[in-house]
Amino acid sequence: MKHLLIFIFFATVLLEMSGCGYKPSSKYSRKVVGEKISTNVIISAEDPENTVLIKDAVDRAIIEIFRASLVDKKYATTHLDFSVSEPHYSPIQYNQDGFVIAYRATITLHILRQTKDIKKKYNATGTYDFTIAPNAVITDQERFEAIKYSTQKAITSFIAQIAAEGTRIGE
Repeated sequence: MKHLLIFIFFATVLLEMSGCGYKPSSKYSRKVVGEKISTNVIISAEDPENTVLIKDAVDRAIIEIFRASLVDKKYATTHLDFSVSEPHYSPIQYNQDGFVIAYRATITLHILRQTKDIKKKYNATGTYDFTIAPNAVITDQERFEAIKYSTQKAITSFIAQIAAEGTRIGE
């Protein structure tokens, strides 16, 4: 029994030291966007308060997911311009009386990635499902949360596109 425990201990240590070859997506993403990034979100005339929300979410993703620094455009290796489509709300569920009780909010981010050598466009879509009271309108709070969460999903989609692009770049 003692030998078995010693074997298991050393096997576990050896396995952890050898690793499985996993690399986080931030490593692949940095190959594409670099270490220094600047961002710009084009303000929507119809919905300026949500533009601030989107700018905060984008900047948070740059720091937390890309693990890069936010810098002024003149110091950046990559500049990202974001614009947002008008939110679209689709009914997805009705009650027995025919009233809408659930909606799906859809946001599309249009992103232009610019480096010294490359200008590339991306589209990333995010959705968020939410419920409302029967025969009610969507409140400002529900709309705000729907835009917030669907934008976060769109940013995650963009990050996945960048990470996939980074995997195709040689070591």
